[in-house]
Amino acid sequence: MLYSDDKSVADRDALASWIRRAERRAGLPVTGKLHMLRHTFCSRLAARGATSMEIKELAGHADLTTTMRYMHLSPSAKREAIKLLDAPVPARFSGNSLATGTQEAAQK
Repeated sequence: MLYSDDKSVADRDALASWIRRAERRAGLPVTGKLHMLRHTFCSRLAARGATSMEIKELAGHADLTTTMRYMHLSPSAKREAIKLLDAPVPARFSGNSLATGTQEAAQK
């Protein structure tokens, strides 16, 4: 929760006021739109390597397509995916059965 200077819970109007004040100080167009907070939250998670599903859940997105808008900000995502190739192959995929994941398929 966010609190005002008087220790009361900050409501939507207080938050919008804070956003407008920050926009003025930064020389930005003053909108007071609270969506900026959600966008910043998601963007910072993506830039730090959070998965799309983690961001989706934390942001409360109903659809993964909404979350995917932020994933271009994740420079580590491709690096982490490539690192998976260095990890040991799970036992269920050992042998020649990569397509099906079963030893029986490898023996046929």
